[in-house]
Amino acid sequence: MLRHFPPVNGAYAHKKRDYFIAAFTFFCVAVCLTADANAALEKQNALGVCGWVFLTGLLLGENKEVRMQVIIAIIFATIGEHFASPFMGGYTYRFGNVPAYVPPGHGMVYLTAVALGRSGLFLIYAREIATFVVLVCGAWSAWGISGYAEQGDYVGALLFCVFLIYLFKGRSPMIYLAAFFITTWLEIIGTAVGTWKWAAIDPVLHLPQGNPPSGVAAWYCLVDAVAMGGAAPLLRALKTVGTRIKPDKSRESAYQGASNE
Repeated sequence: MLRHFPPVNGAYAHKKRDYFIAAFTFFCVAVCLTADANAALEKQNALGVCGWVFLTGLLLGENKEVRMQVIIAIIFATIGEHFASPFMGGYTYRFGNVPAYVPPGHGMVYLTAVALGRSGLFLIYAREIATFVVLVCGAWSAWGISGYAEQGDYVGALLFCVFLIYLFKGRSPMIYLAAFFITTWLEIIGTAVGTWKWAAIDPVLHLPQGNPPSGVAAWYCLVDAVAMGGAAPLLRALKTVGTRIKPDKSRESAYQGASNE
């Protein structure tokens, strides 16, 4: 069950960059969502510009594969946002839109999950962190279906089960664990200050869901899985296209040289 977890007692390094990315994103999430709680649309757009600037700066120190993963995560998550929010009404932002800071925000959230997942802290204490996450999220999900919660959360309980599958069957459990922390942080802050609100009844499953659902990290794990699975094939495809174009240009140059003679 834990075959994809890092080996116990491995020599794992603590890299300051990984912790900086995480701390910076956690801070930016809190500031951005709190600032947007009562902001005009113009300020919301300005937050979006800041998000792109910050994300670009953080990506400068990453390799091509991680950058491609972030790009895929942004595209996939943004499409999902438009489908789940304005179209389906699973949750609603203040202006009924998808705020400008959401796409770069997804990029920063994904990068944070990668950074924490590869950090010495998470690699050394992988099993302890997994136990903590399972117990906390499990208790949260149990509370949602106990009948004592103000807003029932059967969707959250289902998502928690999906999250467990990702965690124990997926190939990147450390990233999924890290995703739980950053996504729970942003969901609790975003819903608490009123930046967005989840529908009391899920429009697809027609089941009660919390604000936010307890297992909401499962949605972000899907984004992570798509990003990680799609980056390498896409990079190979781009490389193949590049190698095919270069010989064509070489032959064209040779032909032009022969014509000039």
